[in-house]
Formats: sequence, structure tokens, C-alpha cells
Amino acid sequence: MNFSADAVCRAAAVQMTTSDDLDRNLATAERLVRRACDLGADVIVLPEKWHFIHDTEPSRAAAIDLDDDVLAVVADWARRWGVAIVAGSVIERIPGSERSFNTSLAIDREGRRVGEYRKLHLFDVAVGGREYRESDGAVAGDEVVVCEMAGVCVGLSICYDLRFPELYRAMSHRGALVATVPAAFTAETGKDHWEPLLRARAIENQMFVIAAGQVGRHANGTRSHGRSMIVDPWGTVLAQAGDAETVVLADLDLDEQQRIRESLPVLTHRRPDVLPGEST
Repeated sequence: MNFSADAVCRAAAVQMTTSDDLDRNLATAERLVRRACDLGADVIVLPEKWHFIHDTEPSRAAAIDLDDDVLAVVADWARRWGVAIVAGSVIERIPGSERSFNTSLAIDREGRRVGEYRKLHLFDVAVGGREYRESDGAVAGDEVVVCEMAGVCVGLSICYDLRFPELYRAMSHRGALVATVPAAFTAETGKDHWEPLLRARAIENQMFVIAAGQVGRHANGTRSHGRSMIVDPWGTVLAQAGDAETVVLADLDLDEQQRIRESLPVLTHRRPDVLPGEST
């Protein structure tokens, strides 16, 4: 895409402590989205499962269709305040299945859904003395998704995807200038891995990264790391949240991004002839 001189996009990451109370979650999200809009945000990213967090069985019951009223509310916020919103991720119902998709949705300023991304990498791990089996209740997606939001090409990802650099390289290859990372990173892994991984993905692909996280303890007993942040293509942390529900903002200087890409042309030095994965 071509940008005018001094092109800047103001981005916001919303940090929440989502519960099993849908009304409370919607009210909190609306309050924080409205705050970001009042501060001039062009693009707002909500965290993973911002609408509902509980254990596996109630989560199945909370699965929604993509035309559900929950997402209609987000589309209304986008239209009302003229802002593009990445609706973090929601639990998407799969007709006829006991499992669901973990789905991130991009909604433009007119309230139209312009991107649907279903989490590629499911969190089946054992950390902090607890075993997580996301695949027990979820089905992995099979598509890399980039879309235009507020005039910028954005790549969509979710939480555990952050550990797979090839996904972000594929986004970059498809033209993404910004990657969004709605997350519920565990407290155990987040303290050591969250910031280094976000900065690495930004540096490797010379892209902005907007990471909106869950924070604190949830109804299912898990604790999320928080520390939502926005990182620039040089790997500099432009904004970072603390340990409470909040919103952080930063201006994404797209002209400066282009200067970085021209002066350090890493993306043009790829060797798909030797490293086949680089062609994705």
C-alpha cells in the first residue's frame, strides 16, 4: 500500500480480566474501547476470549455463531465511533461438533467483518504444574489471514501462535505491516517469554505488533500475564500495560517503518531457493 508523508496510525491494545459473566465482560470491553476512541485510536485490539473465559465444558456452552449479538455489539462500536476493531478472539461454534474454533475477527470502521482467522496452533502443554489441552475443546484453523484495517495491511494471530515465527513471516510475505496478537498468556510463561517473543516477531519481519492480553486470575483458576504492549519494527516497546484492566496506545509511524525496511532490507534478502519455508 502507498501512504502519504508522515502517515501515522494510532493503535490501542485493550487489557482485561475476562470472567464467566458475559454482561460484565461486554461492559468492560465497551468502557475500554470507548476510552481508546476518546484518545484517538484508529485500530483497537481486544484480548483472546474477551467475551467469556471458563473451563472447557462451560466454554462449549458459550460458543457463538459469527452472526451472534455479541459480535453485532462490536460492529456497532466500530460504526458508532468510526474505529477498526480486532475482536480479539471468540469461541466460535462449529455446527454438529462438540468442539469449537478459537477465532479472531477484524471489523472495519463501517462495522463490516473483513477478516476471520481461526487459531492455527493449539495450546497443548504442561507448564507451572498444570496441563493445558486446548485441543480437547477446539479445532485448529488452516489459513493465514491478512486484511486491510484503517488503510493498513494487518495480519491476524492468537496467543500461542506467537511461538511459531513462520506464521508471521507468511503474514509479512502477504504484505502485512502490522500483526495483532490477542492473548491470554499464562503468568508462568509470560514473565520470561512474552516480551522477548513479541519483540522478536517485530524485528524479524520489520512489522508493528499490537499485543492485547488478559491479566490476572480467571474463573477457571488460570492466571494471565497481562503486560499488553505495542512494539515497533525496530523492536522498541512503544507502550506497555501494567497489571490491571486498562488500554495502552501508540502511534505507528508507517513512514519510519518504510525507512527501516529500506535501510536494513532483511525481507529482500530471504533465500527461498535454499530455505523452502521462506517462500510461504
